[in-house]
Amino acid sequence: MLSSVSVLLLCSSAPEEGDKCLRAEMSCGHAVTPESLTGWCRSLLDQGQYKFKCPALKDGTLHKCDAVWSYQEVRRLAVLTPEEMQYFEENIAHLAVTEYCEFKTCPGCKTYVEREDLTNLSVMCTVCMADKQKVFEFCWQCLKKWKGPAPRSDRCDNNGCVNHDLELLKNCKMTALPQVDGVNECPSIRACPTCGQRAEHDKTGCKNIICPRCQVEFCFVCLKLTSECLKTSSYFIPCSGGVAPRQTSIPVWRRN
Repeated sequence: MLSSVSVLLLCSSAPEEGDKCLRAEMSCGHAVTPESLTGWCRSLLDQGQYKFKCPALKDGTLHKCDAVWSYQEVRRLAVLTPEEMQYFEENIAHLAVTEYCEFKTCPGCKTYVEREDLTNLSVMCTVCMADKQKVFEFCWQCLKKWKGPAPRSDRCDNNGCVNHDLELLKNCKMTALPQVDGVNECPSIRACPTCGQRAEHDKTGCKNIICPRCQVEFCFVCLKLTSECLKTSSYFIPCSGGVAPRQTSIPVWRRN
């Protein structure tokens, strides 16, 4: 039996071409060409997903394999160029940091600062405090020196301090999901009910989407987690509770 890293030579689908295609057997047992492996994993990165899952169907079923391939496995079997490795590693690092931490650049010293309290927009920079020997707080939303009372979760007192994602949610256009019965008017932009990530539906397939940030699946129509929505509905029919209105607040991710 071949090991998980065995490389196989398989005939191409067109024998008259006289060439062969190099395929690699992944740890889950499915075989892919280096080119298709690179293309698939790159498309996942471009969608904000850094966990590479096998898209093949399990034998004799309509269920995806969904086995997770490590980056080390992908790098080895996709035969990435140095440029591709740099692209992959930079994006994986950025997406992983975004998932587990909240970092922004301090307007005072330009160093990265982590926000620990996700409900408070007033953030203290310890680097500035050490350099200037006094407290320096800035607004996580407008990235200006903090103005006004704190803590606050909506805005500071600087002019123009607006949560643009929230404005998009509150004023987005309505759209339809053609393949879901009865969903002709639905807000076109949603915030993930788990982590608050902004998301849109591509208008194909069922009403559920997977958040590119936290990887939690939810219903784009009623905003319930898919497991909850499916208790009283199904993938292609209206939700029992109807269409959730435009959101007026962004959920805060309560990481475990």
